Amino acid sequence: MTHTAMESPVPHDESSLRVGLYDEEFKKFNWNLLLIQVVLFGIGLWNLMSATAVEDKSQGLYRTQLLWFGVGTCLTALILLVHYSFFSRIAYVIYFMNLLLLAAVLVVGKESLGAKRWIGVGGLRMQPSEFMKLSMVLCLAKYFENDRTVGGLGVKELIPAGLLVAIPSALIMLQPDLGTAMIILLVFGSMMMFLKIKPQVLIAIAICGAIALPTAYKVALKPYQRQRIVTFLDPMTDPKGAGYNSIQSMIAVGSGKLFGKGYKKGTQSQLNFLPEHHTDFIFSVFSEEHGFVGCAVLLAMYMAFMISGLAVAYQSHDKFGLLLAFGIMSIFFWHTFVNMGMVMGILPIVGVPLPFLSYGGSSLLTSMLGVAILTNIANKKFMF
Repeated sequence: MTHTAMESPVPHDESSLRVGLYDEEFKKFNWNLLLIQVVLFGIGLWNLMSATAVEDKSQGLYRTQLLWFGVGTCLTALILLVHYSFFSRIAYVIYFMNLLLLAAVLVVGKESLGAKRWIGVGGLRMQPSEFMKLSMVLCLAKYFENDRTVGGLGVKELIPAGLLVAIPSALIMLQPDLGTAMIILLVFGSMMMFLKIKPQVLIAIAICGAIALPTAYKVALKPYQRQRIVTFLDPMTDPKGAGYNSIQSMIAVGSGKLFGKGYKKGTQSQLNFLPEHHTDFIFSVFSEEHGFVGCAVLLAMYMAFMISGLAVAYQSHDKFGLLLAFGIMSIFFWHTFVNMGMVMGILPIVGVPLPFLSYGGSSLLTSMLGVAILTNIANKKFMF
């Protein structure tokens, strides 16, 4: 059968079809977490520049933070190229490699302020305990991926999972780093409660914990860590010693009042009354300069971030993606809750950074890797 010129079929332009397909996929791409991350990082960088404005020794900390953000952006692009199920296959490898790094810290790590937590990488320092939080979540998501336990987790399921958490926690405590070890335990507890624990087992754990706490307080904690708990209950017992950080932080937060003192006008940070104001107490700087209104806006940003992350977990179509997303969001939640709580004096000071705002390459990189994995799950949940 022959075709006239008018009847001849129009050839398909494959390149045009491919471009159209990419355009359609681009429009469907879930950018929520990445966009909120950029906004929070921008606020954090702006705040960091204020916190270190009068310190000649700061050596441009914001430039280093920008460098780490660039590294994190490159790693984000790589993570988005693969399906998140790839991390299920290498979860245990990542976990054990991180364990080796934690062990190496105790041997060849760099010491600062009485703690040995860092490994030198060229001119930069890396903190393996930060990455361990993400590694642990990957490992637990893999471990429970094919679990079909009915009626809740029992001792049989909890003991192996507990060992996966106890080993890195012990290594981190030896550095010592109580804050990171506590976050790991809180994330583990959140994931186990999410999976559901048998009521009788939960009661037994609570009783054992109540009995063990006094012993742990006396044996596991170092004297300065015990003193932090005492001064948390009453900072004025040692206002020039262990209670100093808490008192100065509460002064900074309270002095911001409704609208704050203005950018780079916070006396607590600019006059160096506030300790570690570029890392652990960065929220105190923000509170003093921008007041209740500024803090409300910042909290709204974190709230939007948490809701978007939990939505990714809720919409996941497989157990690994669900547990991985929930575990990562638990890390963000507990970091934010503990940091803000300690700077406002409602929790003991344990040295936990605020995601995206506190200065620190390892912390920022871990947060960005977490967001990259969440974005991967959000956009490839229908791919099997």
